[in-house]
Amino acid sequence: MSRLDTHNPDLQRLARPQVRQLASYNAGLSAETVRERYGLQRVAKLGSNENPLGPAPAVSTAMAQACAQVALYPDANCGLLRQALAKKLQVPTDHLVFGNGSEDLLSIISRVFLDHGDEVVTVVPSFGLHFIYPIAAGAQVIGVPMRADGSFDVPAMLAALSSKTRLLMFSCPSNPVGTTLNAAELGQLLAALPADCLLVFDEAYYEYAQHEADYPDCLGIIQASGKPFVLLRTFSKAYALAGLRIGYGIVSDPLLADLIDRLRTPFNINRVAQAAALAALADEAHLNRGLAHVASERTRMAQALAQLEVHAVPSHANFLYFATPFEAEALNLALLAEGVIVKPWREARYTRYLRVSIGSVEDNDLFLAALAKVLATEHKRTSG
Repeated sequence: MSRLDTHNPDLQRLARPQVRQLASYNAGLSAETVRERYGLQRVAKLGSNENPLGPAPAVSTAMAQACAQVALYPDANCGLLRQALAKKLQVPTDHLVFGNGSEDLLSIISRVFLDHGDEVVTVVPSFGLHFIYPIAAGAQVIGVPMRADGSFDVPAMLAALSSKTRLLMFSCPSNPVGTTLNAAELGQLLAALPADCLLVFDEAYYEYAQHEADYPDCLGIIQASGKPFVLLRTFSKAYALAGLRIGYGIVSDPLLADLIDRLRTPFNINRVAQAAALAALADEAHLNRGLAHVASERTRMAQALAQLEVHAVPSHANFLYFATPFEAEALNLALLAEGVIVKPWREARYTRYLRVSIGSVEDNDLFLAALAKVLATEHKRTSG
């Protein structure tokens, strides 16, 4: 009989206390899983904010060419992509860092800059990893609730900052809400940053917001502040490379890039992802077609939701966030049976909210019809 058989230890105790208390990230279901589970042919995957138009045509060619060299390690410095991004963004090449998705950079940043007893200020509802990674590093996360209308409560965010705050970390446009800060609000936060506090500005949905009249030049404002920052963006959303996992950060100083690079794995961006990102970056026309599609469909879907007496928060991203009279998890299960994947929110106080991605016209129509059906069923069940 083995020692494990004799003692049967509680394996959770092998993990650090910070990890034992973590909830798993809600990554959602794949279309394949839903098809198999419910016996469906047609599934609308609208839970992960993916791009329904797919990547630029040149991406597949670039990937095929890169595959011919997969026996070789990729460029650890992402040299060609680094140069192209630096030119596009008008930043020095040594002010860029790269991650296996921007989530990879969130993990690295938490491990580089946080220690036990440190505090992180973010907002709720939140992108789950803004909590999970700092807590895993031993920090305390203070979540500032957004206002009832979905806007940032900047006075409350300012009040939450203290001498213990090491990171101010949040997404803008907000994930999951879709709202943004204006220039004055961003300036207030920058002016109030405590000493030894790093701003981590998660701008994963930047491309969808950049052409909106009220969306400020956040990078320019943050750069002009002189405060230390990491601004995160990604190729997963507007550039439609979610399956390849590639994101990047713009930093205020090369030393921050050096510190982050010390904890990233040496070849964290594979050869195929680098080639695909370079090709996607070069096709502005395809990018703009995707942005126009989202802007048009976002408006149409918001109007259709309002007709169902469900009112989405005004969004600058490629998704809509809305509350219903019912628990989101119950609606989610009913929608899955109809072949529609959305994201039910599970944070306390927000369990009646759903987030739906802007998909193709056909997928959006399937969602709207399914939602109308399940809402009617729930109303009938609860009133009877």
